Amino acid sequence: METFLKIISQLLATELEMNKEEIYCSLQFTPDGKFGDIAFPCFVLSARLKKSPSQSASELESKLSPPPEITEIRAEGPYLNFKVKPDSLIKEVLGTIHREQSDYGCSDECSGQTVVMDYSSPNIAKPFGIGHLRSTVIGHSLIRIYRSQGYKAIGINHIGDWGTQFGKLIYAFSQWGDSGRLAANPIGELFELYVRFHREAEANPELERGGRECFRKLEEGDQYAVNLWKQFHLYSTAEFDRVYKRLGISFDYQTGESFYNDKMPGVIEELKAKNLTKLSQDALVVDLEQYGMPPCLLKKKDEATLYATRDLAAAIYRFKEFAFDKLLYIVGAEQKLHFQQLFKVIELMGYGWVANCLHVDFGRIKFEGEEMSTRKGNIIVLEEVLDESQRLALRIIEDKNPDIENREQVAEDIGLGAVIFAQFSSRRGKNISFSWDEALNFDGQTGPYLQYTHARISSLERKYGKDIQANIDPALLSDQAEIKLCKQLGQFPLAINTAMRENEPFIIACYLLLLASEFNGYYQRVRVLVEDKSLAEARMFLVSAVRITLRNGLYLLGIKAPVKM
Repeated sequence: METFLKIISQLLATELEMNKEEIYCSLQFTPDGKFGDIAFPCFVLSARLKKSPSQSASELESKLSPPPEITEIRAEGPYLNFKVKPDSLIKEVLGTIHREQSDYGCSDECSGQTVVMDYSSPNIAKPFGIGHLRSTVIGHSLIRIYRSQGYKAIGINHIGDWGTQFGKLIYAFSQWGDSGRLAANPIGELFELYVRFHREAEANPELERGGRECFRKLEEGDQYAVNLWKQFHLYSTAEFDRVYKRLGISFDYQTGESFYNDKMPGVIEELKAKNLTKLSQDALVVDLEQYGMPPCLLKKKDEATLYATRDLAAAIYRFKEFAFDKLLYIVGAEQKLHFQQLFKVIELMGYGWVANCLHVDFGRIKFEGEEMSTRKGNIIVLEEVLDESQRLALRIIEDKNPDIENREQVAEDIGLGAVIFAQFSSRRGKNISFSWDEALNFDGQTGPYLQYTHARISSLERKYGKDIQANIDPALLSDQAEIKLCKQLGQFPLAINTAMRENEPFIIACYLLLLASEFNGYYQRVRVLVEDKSLAEARMFLVSAVRITLRNGLYLLGIKAPVKM
């Protein structure tokens, strides 16, 4: 549809003596095609022409002559609608998809720009909990979306590996730990120590003092504390890497909070030199009261640094290192105040690039009625969720297609697809409730439904058994459902671009569900492999384009596209 958007933009720009890019950005796809395929909202002309939008639309209709690719220009209220010639639409859209294949939907619009993304960020010495799932899959999807639009996208896993909690863990290990148990079950043993510390600290507050003292030693480089911390770190990253490999996720940099330990003193000195700090109850803070926020804590009274101190050092380091055009933090909505404080302090330091920093927040995930509390020990382990999803998917596959090859791998792809797609079931700002029945429904608005649609078309291609021909007669695809499918296919690049601009993979998820629904409705009503060779070729050219687009969209969401299910 890109070609037609450009044609219409040029037509209007010439008539109105306006900027073509401004018009291009205003064009919209019509929801039902009743009055046309592409609409220009004339609200933007009110001030310029000193006429109502409806008057502007009517006058433009009378002045403009349709170019060869457009069959009709029609005013309807404040909108000027353009109807694209069906043959031109089919030839352009399907030809582009088959020509570009896995690149369909990609653009070089943002070439030369750099975006840095901070996402996933689990805490060492704990199981990889489902609470970090949303950040992980949203960030992974956004990395792919931004890269598809030409960005150099740099993914950073900002692992939680520093802070008072590690002093508590070191103290707990020194009191109750066992090297044998640690070697046999590293994460289980460390998590049990963490939970035990908090349980016993409720009755014995002195334990908290011991934990703070151990963290002070860690920050000062005490050999025993550092060696123990390194051991915890090694065990944890091995656990994380196994989960990431299973999810098909990798990072450009895996630098935790500890990486910035030697960079924090310089940041604190800079803040002091710029007269931005003060002491409050013996703690070092940046006073943000005049901006309607509580103070940003930099150091506790025992000189221990905090999360904000490390994030300040990280942001400054990242700009020096990458000269980013955007820095995105894919972190839960509960950290909203933290990022408001962080960005305000960076602004007060005089760094104008903070305007390009954004907190990409998201809601919580509730897992079938379970609530999570790490300190109390009832964390939901992500790998156990993935195992259960794979097990349930395998059971469904064995019922639907007992003779399928590589059933374990197919079940893994479907199980992961179900869990990942569920994170995009609503806009990221909303809380979501995960349900097995909903997530694994092959007929619902789910990942498996999209995967099944992809596999169904792949099966059709195998049954067809011939190369897909490009030199089809577009006039053969005259059914309204076929034209509607082509229009939907043509909107894929815009869906990706919008998802990038809004940092919202949900937009692509919605697009794919609508495309799959349109295809399945068409497939149930229209026979594709008919005896008429030319008609069969044309219809296969269409449905194969649907499969390519589904595959590309699933890839952007981080989901596999099986060819058999």
